[in-house]
Amino acid sequence: MVFTMAWCLLVLGVLLPSSYAHTDFFTSIGHMTDLINTEKDLVTSLKDYIKAEESKLEQIKKWAEKLDKLTDTATKDPEGFLGHPVNAFKLMKRLNTEWSELENLVLKDMSDGFISNMTIQRQYFPNDEDQTGAAKALLRLQDTYNLDTDTLSKGNLPGVKHKTFLTAEDCFELGKIAYTESDYYHTELWMQQALKQLDDGEVSSIDKVSVLDYLSYAVYQQGDLDKAMTLTKRLLELDPEHQRANGNMKYFEYIMAKEKESNKSVAKTNDKAEEESKTQKMGPSKNYLPERQKYEMLCRGEGLKMTPRRQSKLFCRYHDGNRNPKYILGPVKQEDEWDRPRIVRFLEIISDEEIETVKELSKPRLRRATISNPITGVLETAHYRISKRQPDGEGQILFAQPLLSLSPHCFLHLSRFP
Repeated sequence: MVFTMAWCLLVLGVLLPSSYAHTDFFTSIGHMTDLINTEKDLVTSLKDYIKAEESKLEQIKKWAEKLDKLTDTATKDPEGFLGHPVNAFKLMKRLNTEWSELENLVLKDMSDGFISNMTIQRQYFPNDEDQTGAAKALLRLQDTYNLDTDTLSKGNLPGVKHKTFLTAEDCFELGKIAYTESDYYHTELWMQQALKQLDDGEVSSIDKVSVLDYLSYAVYQQGDLDKAMTLTKRLLELDPEHQRANGNMKYFEYIMAKEKESNKSVAKTNDKAEEESKTQKMGPSKNYLPERQKYEMLCRGEGLKMTPRRQSKLFCRYHDGNRNPKYILGPVKQEDEWDRPRIVRFLEIISDEEIETVKELSKPRLRRATISNPITGVLETAHYRISKRQPDGEGQILFAQPLLSLSPHCFLHLSRFP
C-alpha cells in the first residue's frame, strides 16, 4: 500500500487548463485522468484518419482494378475495341474527366481532422522539463526502494496493477537525463540496462555504439578505468572510426601508463588499497536531508517494528469528537495505527462521489509544494518534494490538504473500510 501510494505520486502529472501556467506537471497526479483522456481522444482521431485513408485507398484500388481489365482487353485489339463507338466515347470521357477526378482523390489530404485536433491538444502537452522531472522522480523511487534497473524495466513493481515495460530506448533516455545532471551512478545503471536489452536481441532505434559511448564515460567518471577501457574497446569494435572513442582510448592508455609507472615505487599493500579506492563506485547522490535514509527505510517497511504488547493496545472505535453534536448520530470510524507518536486512521469520512468533487474543485488551484530555505527564508521548490498542494487565499495550506495533495508526509490518513 505504501509503495503504491509513493509510486502514484511519482507518476507523470498532466497539464493545467490553458488559463493557468504550465509548470511542474510531473509533480501532480490530480490531473492525470485529463491527460489520459486527451491521449485517448488523439487515438480516436488517429483511427478516424486511418479509416479515411483506407477508404480512399480502397476507392483507388477499385478504379485501378477496373481500368486494368479494361486496358488489358483494349490493348489486345485496339482497332477492334475503338471500332465500337461507345468504347471510343468512354475513352475520351475517362481521359478528359475521370482521370482528373482520380487525381483530385489521390491529392486529397485526409489528415486535416487529425492535424487540427493535434494542434488543439498540443497546448496541453508536457514539455522537456516535465519529462525530465518524471525521470528524476523515477530515479528517486529506485533509490528509495532499492530497486534494480532490471526490475523496473520489466515493470515488476509490488502493488502495481498495470504492468508496463521499459524499452531499451526508454532506459537510454533515463540514462541521458541522469548524465545531464552529472549523475554518473544512475547513468551507468540505465545505460547498462539498455545495453543488456540490446544484447538480448531487442529491436530498437538506439544502437549499441551510442549506449557504449555514454556508459564508458560514466564508468570512467566513477573511477573504474579498467572497465571504461573494456567498454571503449567494444565500442571501437563496432565503430573503429568513432572519433571520441579513439580519443578516449588514447587518454585511458596514457593514464594507465602513468599509474603503472607511479605504482612501481609503492608497496604492494598500498597498491591494493589504492586500487580499491580508485575503483570504488560513487553510489546514489547524497544531496538530501539527513533524515532521508530513515525516511526511505520507513517507505521500504524497514522502520521500527511494534511489539505484540504495544500492538495489543491499538483499537478500532467510533469517534464522536468529544460529544460533538455533528457526530453523535453519525460517529466517525477511527483506527489506531501507531501509539508513539499517536497516529490514527479515519475511515469513510466522505463518499467516493464527494471525493471526486473535491478533486475536481482543487485541480485548478494545485501548485508545486514548497519548502522554506533555511538561509534566505524564501519559499522554494525542492527536488525531493514531489507532491502538489492547494493553498488558501493567504498562501497557507488548508486543513483538508491531505485530501487534496495526497502528500506522503501526512500522519492523518483517510480511507475506506476494507
